[in-house]
Amino acid sequence: MSACDRCLRRTALVASLAGHIERARRNHRHISELLGLSDESLVSALAGERRGEIERRHASFDADAARDQIDAAALHPICRHDAGYPPQLAQGADAPAVLHVAGDPGRLQALRHADTPAVAIVGARRAGHEGLEIARGLGRGLAAAGVTVVSGMALGIDSAAHAGALQVGGPTLSVLASGADVPYPASKRTLYRALLQTDAVVSEMPPGFQPLRWCFPARNRTIAGLASLTIVVEATERSGSLITAELAQDLGRAVGAVPGSVLAPRTAGSNALLRDGALVIRHAQDALDEVLGIGVSTALAGRASDELQGPLRELLLRVENGSATVDDLANTPAEAQDALAGLSELELLGFLRRGPAGRYVRCA
Repeated sequence: MSACDRCLRRTALVASLAGHIERARRNHRHISELLGLSDESLVSALAGERRGEIERRHASFDADAARDQIDAAALHPICRHDAGYPPQLAQGADAPAVLHVAGDPGRLQALRHADTPAVAIVGARRAGHEGLEIARGLGRGLAAAGVTVVSGMALGIDSAAHAGALQVGGPTLSVLASGADVPYPASKRTLYRALLQTDAVVSEMPPGFQPLRWCFPARNRTIAGLASLTIVVEATERSGSLITAELAQDLGRAVGAVPGSVLAPRTAGSNALLRDGALVIRHAQDALDEVLGIGVSTALAGRASDELQGPLRELLLRVENGSATVDDLANTPAEAQDALAGLSELELLGFLRRGPAGRYVRCA
């Protein structure tokens, strides 16, 4: 993996103009439009009174010093001119000049192959219990079938999708608005470390970069660009996840959404996507049928219970031993809620199916 001087210089320019881009965002400038400008046009559009200073710094950029900084942060840089750069991401005129990879660079390079698609799973930061369970189930089912789960490590749905993929050994890829060496949000540091051990974290921003608000829609365009399908699990009518879905549609990529209650504000945006023609995603199998072809791969169905861990495995064993309804599994309302959530996840993963009278049975 390598990055040329020109692309490293572009990355440094965007970072140096970060505050100017933030002001432009507040003035309703479209981030993708700005990031699609040439270096000269970007400076002209944003630098204002600092134009001369920024142009001098840009002209004297030290690519070797930038590489030393990247090496010191234990990152792997790959630019648009490298053969390993994901071709599906390069289709956008505003594609990141450089992707800085923390962890296993092979996770990114694998996306070059048509038989290793990626699916983005995004949604609300303040997600409901059911949404989190669904996101984990989607992450697990897709990753178990070899599909890379792409998300942004944000609170809520994003982190749940990554966690689900990690439970079955990946593959999963996180795209950050910060530098790839900066866990963001800091509360997800444990998840960040787990991703580095077996998977990868990427960012277009240089090492040490702390994000501004514009960096999140910019990050979303990378998530959408890497994936052949973007799934929204929960989203309000003003959710940033809808930006990711819109960016995916602009690229001609498929967009899906998980149906939610018509009474819940947290699913108003995702339900609106369905109204406008998004794919209905009920479980991982629906996503696999879309990206691999109907019936080509099956999400965890029929696999051994020892592939599960902790409470889910115990719950599956209880169902196999005859406790087939929520009433059989719970003695209190709190236990019933936990049991129903677990049964729903096992159903999403393909271990169980719901039969007559609310009885759950093991899939063959």
